[in-house]
Amino acid sequence: MNIGTPLSPSATRVMLLGSGELGKEVIIALQRLGVEVVAVDRYPNAPGQQVAHRSYTIDMTDGVALRALVTQEKPHLIVPEIEAIAIDALAEIESSGLSKVIPNPRAVQLTMNREGIRTLAAETLGLPTSPYAFASSLHEMQAAIDSGIGYPCFIKPVMSSSGKGQSRVTAPDQVSAAWDYAASGGRVDSGRVIIEGQIDFDYEITLLTVRANNADGNIETYYCDPIGHVQVKGDYVESWQPQPMNLNALQRSREIARAVTDNLGGLGLFGVELFVKGDAVWFSEVSPRPHDTGMVTMASGRFSEFELHARAILGLPVDVRLREPGASAVIYGGVASTNLVFEGVADALAVPDSDLRLFGKPESFVRRRMGVALATGRDIDEARERAKLAASLVRPVAV
Repeated sequence: MNIGTPLSPSATRVMLLGSGELGKEVIIALQRLGVEVVAVDRYPNAPGQQVAHRSYTIDMTDGVALRALVTQEKPHLIVPEIEAIAIDALAEIESSGLSKVIPNPRAVQLTMNREGIRTLAAETLGLPTSPYAFASSLHEMQAAIDSGIGYPCFIKPVMSSSGKGQSRVTAPDQVSAAWDYAASGGRVDSGRVIIEGQIDFDYEITLLTVRANNADGNIETYYCDPIGHVQVKGDYVESWQPQPMNLNALQRSREIARAVTDNLGGLGLFGVELFVKGDAVWFSEVSPRPHDTGMVTMASGRFSEFELHARAILGLPVDVRLREPGASAVIYGGVASTNLVFEGVADALAVPDSDLRLFGKPESFVRRRMGVALATGRDIDEARERAKLAASLVRPVAV
């Protein structure tokens, strides 16, 4: 692909649908390559909107509004960064030749909804997954648990991210509350949940898998080193790279990631989540975009996941090599406020080989991710210790 000059008739234009902290880094990576970027989000002054060439605030589930904006801006590429998007409008936009959707409308449709991607992985591709069922009512959910999934199990909206609406249920008296929480926590209120049985695993990983053009112009699959992570209530709080794995498990992880991403198709980076026990690997989820646990690559990788995504979607070469062991740790808001300051930044940056990303979100909640600490070390243990220390030294304060 030839890349033009931003804000000129020759500009290469990319529109991001969803412009949070992950989208912000994608925008920066694209701009470093000379791309003109339009940031769209559901609320004003989202992190990515603060750095884009132009920004808009719309309801992205409104297909008419979405098509009108695309018609106005005429982006060459549309990059969905969240689940709550009018996918039918995206498919029509691409089929009419207005713009190309990354990686493609079908992949976006399947991955924005847990029902679509789980059915593809387990039933179409025959990949190992945890036991699961879908339900559209509290009665159906209870029946699915009673008929085989059992306790403990996890209840999740079919459309959500970062643990929103997710519960771990260990007894019958928790089922009703889990249904209510799932209904309130989904990105879109579809009235449908997935019930997943708990499996016994040693650890879980994110395998960043990149579909990009090779030197011959053909699509090739590349794998970053596996990322280990800790989640609390479905939301990542810490990640590190590389996660130690035996060769059999690593090879199986790559096979599963390849099967899923080959089926989805297109160009770009995919975050494939997997459970691992010994040599056994189970597929969990996949996102067709940079993953929150992959923020560690801003410290550990030759190129970050955001730079890899930007290069891949533009048809440019990628380099997935690890630079050194790294880790990330989340900084939560801790308070509800629309006027926040961060104390302790200098102390955090005094931690050896550390760095910070403060996202610039306009509103803080107690459990909202407002930043991340990054660190490298001689090994992942040292990197994790440094990242957690740096994160602990940053103190969000309402003023």
